[in-house]
Amino acid sequence: MVMLLGQYSTGKTTFIKHLLKSSYPGAHIGPEPTTDRFVVVMNGTDERSIPGNTIAVQADMPFSGLTTFGTAFLSKFECSQMPHPLLEHITFVDTPGVLSGEKQRTQRAYDFTGVTSWFAAKCDLILLLFDPHKLDVSDEFKRVISSLRGHDDKIRVVLNKADQVDTQQLMRVYGALMWSLGKVLHTPEVMRVYIGSFNDKPVNEAAVGPIGKELFEKEQEDLLSDLKDIPKKACDRRINEFVKRARAAKIHAYIISHLKKEMPAMMGKAKAQQRLIDNLETEFGKIQREFHLPPGDFPNVEHFREALSGYSIDKFEKLKSKMIQSVDDMLGYDIPELLKSFRNPYD
Repeated sequence: MVMLLGQYSTGKTTFIKHLLKSSYPGAHIGPEPTTDRFVVVMNGTDERSIPGNTIAVQADMPFSGLTTFGTAFLSKFECSQMPHPLLEHITFVDTPGVLSGEKQRTQRAYDFTGVTSWFAAKCDLILLLFDPHKLDVSDEFKRVISSLRGHDDKIRVVLNKADQVDTQQLMRVYGALMWSLGKVLHTPEVMRVYIGSFNDKPVNEAAVGPIGKELFEKEQEDLLSDLKDIPKKACDRRINEFVKRARAAKIHAYIISHLKKEMPAMMGKAKAQQRLIDNLETEFGKIQREFHLPPGDFPNVEHFREALSGYSIDKFEKLKSKMIQSVDDMLGYDIPELLKSFRNPYD
């Protein structure tokens, strides 16, 4: 599964159309914010669009988890099916353009960043599309990119519509894009950026010259080979996600047990809970030192604090060491044994 993210009119829907060599049912393309919903483009026997409420209750589809975002989201979600050889191996998720200003948060009746985070966990690849004329990363887009934390290995950046500027401007645009990304993506590694013009029109050679045209063709080949590798790595990625979630569940158990242990037996439970929530970062540090856990495995403090405020810590369960041992045994012995049993069907 490949998800496309970006601000409006950066060419997300056109990119899918370019790869499929045809439009998909329900696709809208224009200079204004056209795609107003999350659209999953997948293989099917005939061309049709299935509404979100219908697709979310189908047992053979992996979208039942989206019901937690409510009807407000499901009415802005649909599945577009069409017979296509590429879609037999890859499913695309087309997203609404990220708006700037307050309207991104206030005028959308559902949790946009929450939905993005849900899809990010399920996807094999996340493409962030940028336009040479829209390089600024707005606060809203920054919030969306921040929700991808933990999935850095899946992110690829695409500088689309690059033939709309000449070679000199393209160099400046590339530098400005890398500077903008450095402010948002807090990673020591350099993010891979693909430069090109991913649409059905021929490259504007008058603007970029023959060297630019050759560069675009090579970049497109690199991106397509990245996409072709997805089915080959699907089994490994599923194991990877499973291990990641198992480690997250283990850390969660440690946190819940520690917070429960810090609560008083009788009096002042409300004050103690508030103190623990306020000093959550300190408590994470204590857990990390006590159980020798890596800091990178811990959840986002702000998100955890927000979720924790709706629960009574006193009612949490105590840590069951046998269960932790079972998880450790699974990660140490069962998963490696399981990997020996699998062979890549694409080899």
